[in-house]
Amino acid sequence: MRRYLPILDWAARYTPAALAGDLLAAVIVTIMLIPQSLAYALLAGLPAEVGLYASIAPLLLYAVFGTSRTLAVGPVAVVSLMTAAAVAPLAAQGTPEYLGAAIALATLSGLMLLAMGLLRLGFFANFISHPVISGFITASGILIAAGQVPQILGFSARGETLPEIAQALLSRLGETNSAALILGLVVMLFLFWTRSRLKPWLVRLGLADRSAGALSRAAPIASVAVTIAAVKLGGLDLPVVGDIPRGLPRPSLPPFDPALWQAILLPALLITLVGYVETISVAQTLAAKRRQRIDPDQELVALGAANLGAAVSGGFPVTGGFARSVVNFDAGAETPAAGAFTAIGMALAAFLLTPLLADLPKATLAATIIVAVLSLVDTGALGRTFHYSRSDFAAMLTTILVTLLLGVEAGISAGVILSLALHLWRSSRPHVAVVGQVPGTEHFRNVERHHVVTAPEVLSIRIDESLYFPNARFLEDRLLAETADNPGLHHVVLICTAVNVIDSSALETLEALNARLRDSGVRLHLSEVKGPVMDRLGRSPFLDGLSGQVFLTQFDAMMALAPDLTRTTRAAQRGETAKARAAR
Repeated sequence: MRRYLPILDWAARYTPAALAGDLLAAVIVTIMLIPQSLAYALLAGLPAEVGLYASIAPLLLYAVFGTSRTLAVGPVAVVSLMTAAAVAPLAAQGTPEYLGAAIALATLSGLMLLAMGLLRLGFFANFISHPVISGFITASGILIAAGQVPQILGFSARGETLPEIAQALLSRLGETNSAALILGLVVMLFLFWTRSRLKPWLVRLGLADRSAGALSRAAPIASVAVTIAAVKLGGLDLPVVGDIPRGLPRPSLPPFDPALWQAILLPALLITLVGYVETISVAQTLAAKRRQRIDPDQELVALGAANLGAAVSGGFPVTGGFARSVVNFDAGAETPAAGAFTAIGMALAAFLLTPLLADLPKATLAATIIVAVLSLVDTGALGRTFHYSRSDFAAMLTTILVTLLLGVEAGISAGVILSLALHLWRSSRPHVAVVGQVPGTEHFRNVERHHVVTAPEVLSIRIDESLYFPNARFLEDRLLAETADNPGLHHVVLICTAVNVIDSSALETLEALNARLRDSGVRLHLSEVKGPVMDRLGRSPFLDGLSGQVFLTQFDAMMALAPDLTRTTRAAQRGETAKARAAR
């Protein structure tokens, strides 16, 4: 049972010290989560209270099923943006159909995550490369920040792409509310200042480091309180959140409309993959800092349960948040119970604080979102990736441009497709090296990089990739070209050090290559073949028809095929080494 219910493991060893750490972390994260949950619900195009609902049941369920001690689950910016992009074409904002579609999206994403976890299919997320995820998050951060500019200016304008947002913004620029603009800019400056300067300033005043950190993270709540007071006492005329229903959500089921579920199938899959990759990256990073471990497949189960909990409680898709989890970690959270305590805090907020939030300016929430998402924008990654890998740079840049110009679904899809295409292209043209013997040793290295000795009648060639259908023909063409250029060649030794798999297509290519070389008077040999590869070859007729032999090491192959040169090279080097020692 502990495999599927990790709570049975950590709860049995729960201590008063862990309780104290979890309670403190819960208080800090709750303070941070209240404005974020409201803001991310509005970002998803949903009523503000839905953000509160999506921050209660998911946290409780993750505490039961999750394996990370410090991951904080809930609404996040990128998934909120993807939710809006998926639901906006299907229903008008503010309608029951819009909320129903968002609930159905959370349900479908939860079912996908749960199925992947039970079937141990977490490896599917590996098909989204880090450059693609990095590019997608950067572009999403830019889109989210740009989409909040109209709220800072005091009016509403939406768009799914950067050109659409810019066009909508320019068309209504004359409606700018100066009070909202001033308030939004002041809140942004305040939040930027508190992120970088408040904690060091409080430490210089003599406050303990941990207390200073807690106060600096409470800055969003301070901005919420001050701006609400400004609206009430100053009589400011600017857009506000409005009345928020008081209390907990009523359990509900998603609409079972086959057409709706078919329409959201791809968006749900993309949200599932992106959310899981972000979650597992954060969870593994934080776990490594405390020498803990997480179970990736169980994390799928936990996220699936969290999303189903969000759906039943009238919420929208959730995942592990980076900034929130780091705050939870730094605040001293010891177990997932911190998340459960945070859920209790959010439930109390839904009961007690919602009447006070009616006058919360939308510009304040917009400023909170902008400050939060700009930390996700990493344009420097483009330069670093360009200098290291041109193909990864192409995937990252394509993801950014397509996301900004065509939307989030098109961006992540294009990035994944391009990453897979580039991977297939790279593996279809593997690195192949002709090798020779390093004098005086049993080692063999690339003739183009090292001073080595070769035998003219033996071609020793190493392929640095598994053999399968995309690259089998490339290897065949290379070997036939080498044999055509060397009339005195009698042996070809294929060094299989890096070959982990030989699929059926590659096996047929090797059989055809063996026959062609044999007809031209050249024998094909293998060396350094791994055990599992030999096992599979042994189940085929290939070894019986092989014109040459299979050698344990490349040195054994050269001793058998060019013994005089191999011995002479080794002995000469030994003699030089002995003379050098004698001279010393």
